[in-house]
Amino acid sequence: MNQRARIAMSDDDVTAFLEGSRKLQLATINPDGMPHLVTMFYGLDEGRIAFWTYGKAQKARNLARDPRVSCLVEAGDDYGELRGVLVYGKAERVDDRDRVMAIGLMIARRMTPGVPDELLRPYVEKTGLKRIAYVVERTKVVSWDHRRLT
Repeated sequence: MNQRARIAMSDDDVTAFLEGSRKLQLATINPDGMPHLVTMFYGLDEGRIAFWTYGKAQKARNLARDPRVSCLVEAGDDYGELRGVLVYGKAERVDDRDRVMAIGLMIARRMTPGVPDELLRPYVEKTGLKRIAYVVERTKVVSWDHRRLT
């Protein structure tokens, strides 16, 4: 078995890793073709990465033109501890306001674990007025867990 196959996570491991993480690196494509990379809190919508952003943000403008994204979630400090999931896909815009707010609340919960929904809702309702949401439809997933090398 080659090293790449040894460190790849199973589908269940990928799911557990994405469920247990809170932030990702989101890459979109700028008008000049250069990558635009930002850190985002995210949630999972039926297993799919979901995020929201202000409608005028660069990433939203990029996605309106080209919906292709890469989403990197990683953990570990030393080489032998490195784990990660790289999701390639297309970001589908969510226009339904109730669903945008639901995604926003899901993300707010992950940003502030243990804070009750009644305290999060005012923030979500206020910031959500100017936000749009996306759900990533996966086209490819690459994963690694260097702890398997030992």
